[in-house]
Amino acid sequence: MFSIFPLKNGLNNVAGFFTQGVSAGFKPNGKEDVAFIRSDEPCDIAARFTTNVFQAAPIKHYLKYPQGFQTNFILMNAKNANAMTGADGISDIEALFERLRTFYPTLHNPIMSSTGVIGYRLNVDKLSTAFEKFDFQAHDSHATASAIMTTDSFKKELCFKVELDDGKAFHIAAICKGAGMINPAMATMLCFILTDADIPKSDMEELLTPAVEHSFNAVSVDGDTSTNDTVILMASKKSGAYAKKAFQEALNRITKELSLMLVRDGEGSTKVVAFEVSGAKSIAEAEKAAKALSNSLLVKTAIFGEDPNWGRIASTIGASGITCSEESLVIHYDDVLIYCNEKRSLDEVTEKKAAAVMQKESYRIHCDLGIGEASFTAYGCDLGHEYVKINADYRT
Repeated sequence: MFSIFPLKNGLNNVAGFFTQGVSAGFKPNGKEDVAFIRSDEPCDIAARFTTNVFQAAPIKHYLKYPQGFQTNFILMNAKNANAMTGADGISDIEALFERLRTFYPTLHNPIMSSTGVIGYRLNVDKLSTAFEKFDFQAHDSHATASAIMTTDSFKKELCFKVELDDGKAFHIAAICKGAGMINPAMATMLCFILTDADIPKSDMEELLTPAVEHSFNAVSVDGDTSTNDTVILMASKKSGAYAKKAFQEALNRITKELSLMLVRDGEGSTKVVAFEVSGAKSIAEAEKAAKALSNSLLVKTAIFGEDPNWGRIASTIGASGITCSEESLVIHYDDVLIYCNEKRSLDEVTEKKAAAVMQKESYRIHCDLGIGEASFTAYGCDLGHEYVKINADYRT
C-alpha cells in the first residue's frame, strides 16, 4: 500500500535538483525567459518527443547522444523555438553550452529545450547573458515554471509526496507549459518531471509511455502539432525509496493533472470537456473516435456556443473511420440522454437539460458505440474569438 499527498512549491521538494528562471530580455517587463534544471550528479533520463517530422534543433541535439546517456543539466528558453533552423540550430546549442561551461564547468551531456516562434536562429549572445545571473544552488520552481511560459495564462507546477508502507517516501514533481498548438500527438507543450525515487532506468522508460499516452497524448486545444513537444523524466534517486506500482500511480496522476491544465488554459478557452467513447471494437478504435471528437472544430465551436447539437458528435464519430452504427450509438451529455435509436430528436425538455450541462466549466460527453467492450477518454476545450485574436499576431 501507499499514500500520495500534494505538496506546494513544485520542483523545490525533490532532493538532488536545483532550478531557477531569470530574464535575458526576450520577454517584456523583466519576466523570466531562460531557466535551468540541474542535478548534483548525472541522472538517468527518459523522454518522449513530438510526432512532427520537422523536429526542432533541441530534440535533434538530444537524439545525438548515445542511448541510455545520463545528464546533469537542462537549459530552457522561451520566445524562440529554434525550429526549422537546420544544422545552424544545433551548432547554436553547442555554442551556448560552451559558454555555459565558463560558469558551470561540470556540465555532463547537457540538453536544451526551447519554445516560441518557429524559423529563427537563437540569439546566442543575448541568451548567454542569463548565465551570469544563474544561481546554481537555487531552488526556485515558480520562476522556472514562469520562464517557459509563452501564451500561457498561469504557471503549471505540481508535486506529490509518495509514502510507502515501509515508512520510506519519495517525491515526484513537474512543471509544464502549453496553451496553443495542443493536439493528441504532443503539441506545443514542454513538461519536465523530476523525482528522487530510486527508480531503475528500465522502469522510467516503461512507465513514461502509458503515462504520456493517457495524458499529454489525449488532449487537444486546436489540433495542431508543434515541432518542439517534449516530456522529460529525470531521477536523482536520492530518496532511496521506490515501489513500481506507487510510482506509476503518481506519474499517471501528475501527467493527467498537468495535461488538463493545458486544456483549461487553452488559448481563449472557457470549458474543459471529457470525450468518453465506450463500447468500441478495440481500444485503438475508441481512441481514434475520442480524439476525433476532441479535435473537431465544429464540435469545439458548438461547445463554445453551448449548443447541444448532437449531430456534430455523431457525424464526427461516423467520419472517424471506426466501426460504428447509428442504431447502436448512444450519446449522453453528463447524465442527460441526448441521442439513441429510440430517441433521435431533441425535445424541448431534453434540449434545456443538455444546454444547462454545456453551461458548466467542465462536463462529459459520453458516446457508447454499442459494438464491443473497449473505451478511451480524450480531453478538449472550446474554440472561440480569443483563440483567433491570440494567434493572429503571435509573433508580436
